[in-house]
Amino acid sequence: MAGGWTGDGAVQDQIDASVEDAVKQARSRMPSGTSLTHCQECDEAIAEARRKAIPGVRLCITCQSELEKQQIAAAGYNRRGSKDSQLK
Repeated sequence: MAGGWTGDGAVQDQIDASVEDAVKQARSRMPSGTSLTHCQECDEAIAEARRKAIPGVRLCITCQSELEKQQIAAAGYNRRGSKDSQLK
């Protein structure tokens, strides 16, 4: 059901575009190439299992976790504007 000037599938199109953008962004952040044996941030050894599981890994688990926390904090806002975020 559309309203105003929007087409019938406009809401789903917006959701699909948001998901597609998120997938593209996640893929662009994925490492590639040869994995490092030591973390480029703290110089701790990177476990062999991690290097095999994630080709091109550059950070140890601790440093990767910290980086992801910073990225989440920098994200800033909810593009889709859920009802919960609007009510706060």
